[in-house]
Amino acid sequence: MKKLIIEGKRELTGTIKISGAKNSIVALIPATILSDGKCTIYNVPNISDVHRLIDMLKILKVKVKFENETLYIDSTNSINAEIPEEHATKLRASYYFMGALLSKYKHSEISYPGGCSIGARPIDLHINGFNKLGATTKIEDNKYKITAKKLVGTDIFLDIASVGATINLMLAAVKAKGITHIYNAAKEPEIVNVSSFLSSMGAKIYGAGTGEITIEGVDKLGDGIVEVIPDRIEAGTYLMIGSLLGKNLVIEGIVKEHLGSVITKLKEAGCDLEIKGSTININKVKNLKAVNVKTLVYPGFPTDLGQPMSALLTQCEGESFFEENIYENRMRHIKHLNAMGAKIKLFDRSAIITGKTPLKGRNVVATDLRAGAAMLVAGMIAEGTTVISNIEHILRGYENIVEKLSQVGASVKIMEE
Repeated sequence: MKKLIIEGKRELTGTIKISGAKNSIVALIPATILSDGKCTIYNVPNISDVHRLIDMLKILKVKVKFENETLYIDSTNSINAEIPEEHATKLRASYYFMGALLSKYKHSEISYPGGCSIGARPIDLHINGFNKLGATTKIEDNKYKITAKKLVGTDIFLDIASVGATINLMLAAVKAKGITHIYNAAKEPEIVNVSSFLSSMGAKIYGAGTGEITIEGVDKLGDGIVEVIPDRIEAGTYLMIGSLLGKNLVIEGIVKEHLGSVITKLKEAGCDLEIKGSTININKVKNLKAVNVKTLVYPGFPTDLGQPMSALLTQCEGESFFEENIYENRMRHIKHLNAMGAKIKLFDRSAIITGKTPLKGRNVVATDLRAGAAMLVAGMIAEGTTVISNIEHILRGYENIVEKLSQVGASVKIMEE
């Protein structure tokens, strides 16, 4: 088991370069199955989820080479095969193989997907969409078997603007006969990234990034090429840390438009952010102001940054109201923040955070990926030593996190037990 050891209150100076987006690459890799040729993906983060998805590609007899932040993937001789439980349960994004394999082979077989336990994340929207396209779904022994004689374009309305369902239905529909309309589609930048990749293969997709996506099915998809967009969640996490500890700290390689709600809320709290093109310069501010934060679908404040933001709010003067509107189990980090000295009253999926409170290093747990990011933020500003266990969660989403923080002055190291 790995643990993260943090000595807090270190001033941070220098530059942190943002990696490719986890939430994009975990969809782009399964999408390569749709190609009958070769794909190249640039700016790939070296995180555990990438390696797990590569392992799944190899089950499908896909040739993969990963070097210099680039994935070279050859699906020319790929086969259809079951994605077994030992692989599928390691991450949520394994479900993207459902749409990709169904689209290419008219059959997919995969165990129930895993991932962080942040609440109910049913895939009913995905299954209902597949069925509207002409598939039938059976669940046997916690395994999905999805089959179609043929897929036919149709109108699909999503009850929730789900990123996962939007992408999975795009994957399923690109080779369906006729035209598919996805209404109430999610608008996240990662969806545009996936759409651009599919279009490079020859797919016909219109409206990605809006609430209505139109897909005109094609018979064949060829070689594909794409660059993974910068990780807006990683960037937001470092912006929060920099707002508390930075001295001319530079966050490099961002797309400011993807961070609109985050930057706005940080500025509302009084954070010192200077944006110059694709970089943001950050300096610590002594007196931050309490603000209210509600997580929402894009372009609202992202649920993946709610937990680290709650750690920042402990350092804001006054009462902040924090509300999680996407997942019901996003609050398990609160007891660990309180153990470190925070004053947080928890009400199911909302909390009142009273600050400014000094935090002290403690032994805490990363209950999920973004809870781990929250404990990282807290540990960085705490007096003394913080030990975070279960950091495998953190390593799923943050590339070279120890190296990136250490090079700007943090005292962070991984300890193996």
